[in-house]
Amino acid sequence: MEPKVNNFEFSEKPEIAVHETDILLIGGGMAACGSAFEADRWATPQGLRITMVDKAATDRSGAVAMGLSAINTYVGQENTPEDYVRYVRNDLMGIIREDLVFDLGRLVDDSVHLFEDWGLPIWKTDEEGRSVDGHTSKKNEMPSLRDGGKPVRSGRWQVMINGESYKKVIAEAAKSALANNRKHTGVDQNHFERVFIVKLLSDKDDPTRIAGAAGFSVREKKLYVFKCKTALLAAGGCVNVFKTRATGEGQGRAWFPVWNSGSTYAMAAEIGAELTMMENRFVPARFKDGYGPVGAWFLLFKAKATNALGEDYQEKNKEESRKLYGDYVDSMGTCMRNHMMMIDMKAGLGPIKIHTDVALQKLSETMSKKEIRHLESEAWEDFLDMTITQAGVWAANNMAPEKVPSELMPSEPYLLGSHAGCAGLWTSGPGDFGPEEWHWGYNRMTTVDGLFTAGDGVGASGHKFSSGSHTEGRIAGKMMTAYCLDHKDQTVDYAEDPEELAKEIFMPMETWGKHSGYTTDPDINPHYIRPAMLQQRLQKLMDEYVGGVGTWYMTSKYMLEEGFYYMEMLKEDSYHMCAENLHELLRAWENFHRILAGEAHARHIHFREETRYPGYYYRGDHMAIDDENWKCFVNSTYDKATGEWKIFKKDYQQLVA
Repeated sequence: MEPKVNNFEFSEKPEIAVHETDILLIGGGMAACGSAFEADRWATPQGLRITMVDKAATDRSGAVAMGLSAINTYVGQENTPEDYVRYVRNDLMGIIREDLVFDLGRLVDDSVHLFEDWGLPIWKTDEEGRSVDGHTSKKNEMPSLRDGGKPVRSGRWQVMINGESYKKVIAEAAKSALANNRKHTGVDQNHFERVFIVKLLSDKDDPTRIAGAAGFSVREKKLYVFKCKTALLAAGGCVNVFKTRATGEGQGRAWFPVWNSGSTYAMAAEIGAELTMMENRFVPARFKDGYGPVGAWFLLFKAKATNALGEDYQEKNKEESRKLYGDYVDSMGTCMRNHMMMIDMKAGLGPIKIHTDVALQKLSETMSKKEIRHLESEAWEDFLDMTITQAGVWAANNMAPEKVPSELMPSEPYLLGSHAGCAGLWTSGPGDFGPEEWHWGYNRMTTVDGLFTAGDGVGASGHKFSSGSHTEGRIAGKMMTAYCLDHKDQTVDYAEDPEELAKEIFMPMETWGKHSGYTTDPDINPHYIRPAMLQQRLQKLMDEYVGGVGTWYMTSKYMLEEGFYYMEMLKEDSYHMCAENLHELLRAWENFHRILAGEAHARHIHFREETRYPGYYYRGDHMAIDDENWKCFVNSTYDKATGEWKIFKKDYQQLVA
C-alpha cells in the first residue's frame, strides 16, 4: 500500500489551538478531580496555572460515571494502614508496592470525609445498631464520619452510600477549584471537555522530561496542543481489548466503562515510562449479562453462591487447588474465588447461582412488613445507584431477584490498577516509608521526569477504588505543585511542530476523504480499514491467543508467540484506519492505544513463567505459582522508534509483617 501522507488535500485542515499551562491534568475521573482540588490549594496561591483536559464531560466521566452504591476503601477507626497493606497484598497474590499502598491507607479517609462535606449521602448506623440510609441520616442530622458518625459497613473496607450522583458531587468540587485557579491566574480557559488527548510530548532538549500533550476535539475540527511543566496522566484503565461476552446489539455492555481505552498505559509507554505488572488483569464475576454488582449481596445481604448441585464450590475445590497454589488457597483472594468457580463451570456443574432470594427471605424473618419493604428497596438501590442495566436484564428475563436466584459469570478481562488488579506504571513512592530505590523523585511521579499518574495509572498497588483514586490524585496534585516550584527557573518546550501533529493525528480523516469513493460500500475498501473492524480483529486476537473467555482464560508461550505474529500484522494495518467523522477518529485513536496496551499485557504474560493469578489467566505450560523464581515485579519499557520491548524483573520487598 502507498505511504501515508497527509497534506489535507482530501479533508479539511483542523484549526490549531496552543494552550500553555504549568500543571496539566489529563483525564476527568476521580483521580484527575482529586488532583484539581488539591493542586488548587497549593498551586493557586503561587500563581501556577492548572488545566484539566477531559475526553468526556467531567460531571459523568470516569469509572464512577454511572454512580456507586458503596465507597470501597475507607480505613476508619477499626483498621490501620498496615491492615490495609495486608488486605491488598493478600488479594493480589503477594506482590504489591507496599510503600504506595501504605501511603494511600493513611490518607484515604480524608477524601471520604471531604465527599460527605460536599454533600454525598453516607449511610450511618444509629444507636440501636440499625442501618439508616444516607438521605435519612442527613435529614436527621446524624454525625458525619469526620465527627464520629458510624458508617454502615457492607464489608471490612466498604461503606454504603446513596451514590447515583457520586461523580457529580466530586466533579463540582474539581470544577470549583479550577474556577478559583482561573480567577486568580487570569487565564481565559483551564477546563477543556470533549477533548481526547492522544499523544504526550517530550522536551526538545531532554527526551526524558514531559513538555506537553496533543489531542483533538470530538465536537469540532480542532487540534489542541498543550504545553506544560508537569502533567498528570490519569485516563483510566483498558476495556474492549478482549472480545466481550456480550454480542450483537449488546456488545457495548461491559463491567468497566467502555471509554477506557488503555490511553494511560499506551501514551506512557510511547514516551518511555516504565510499566509494571502489566501481566495482571481483572476478571470480575458478576451477574450474568448485566454485570450488576455482587459485593453488597455477598457482604451486606449475606447471599451465598453455589454450583448447580447447591454445593459450595469454594470449599469443594480447595484441596485440589492447593496442589498448584499452596497456601494462596487459604487467603482466597478475588482471582482464587474465580478459579474455584471455573473448575465447576468447566466440569459442567454450572450455572453458578447466587441465591438472592434465600438471602432476602432469611433477613426478613425477623422484620416487620415496613422493614422488609425498606430492605428490598436497599437491595434495588444497589443497582439503581451504579448498574441500572441489571434491572433491565432481570425485567427482560422475567426475573425477580427476591424470588429466584441469578446466574454469576466471569467477564472478559480488563486492564486496570484501581480495583482488584494492579497493572500500571512504575512510580516513585512517598520517601518516608519504603526502600530508597522506590523513591527516586516526587511521590507518584513516573520514570519520565515531571510526568505523574494516579488511580488506574499507578501499578502494583490495586484496591484503591474510587476514594483511593481521588486520594492518589490529591497526592499527585500536591507533588506537581512542588515540582513546578522546584523547577521554576527551568523552561520546557516540545520538539514537535503543531502542523505536523495535525497531519499525524488527523491522518485517518485524510484516508477516508481520499479513498471512500473507490467502492460502492464504504465498509469494504482495499485502501483502508474502519475502526470498528480493526477493533474486532484486536479482540479476536487477544481472546484466542492471550487468554480470553473463548479459551477459558488459558494461554501459553506457544499461543502468545503465535499471537505476536498476528499482532505485528494488525499494527501494520492499523496505520490504514480511516475516519469518516470525528467520532470515528476517536475510535481510531482508541484502537491505537488499545493495541499497545494489549501488546504490553501479552508481553508481560509471556515473560512471567508461572500462573500468578489463577482465575484471571492461566499459563498452560506453567500452571503453578512459583514463588522461588517469580515472587517479583515484572517491569518493561517500550522503544517507539524500534517497536521493541525490554522486559525485566524487579525485586519485591515486604515492608509490613
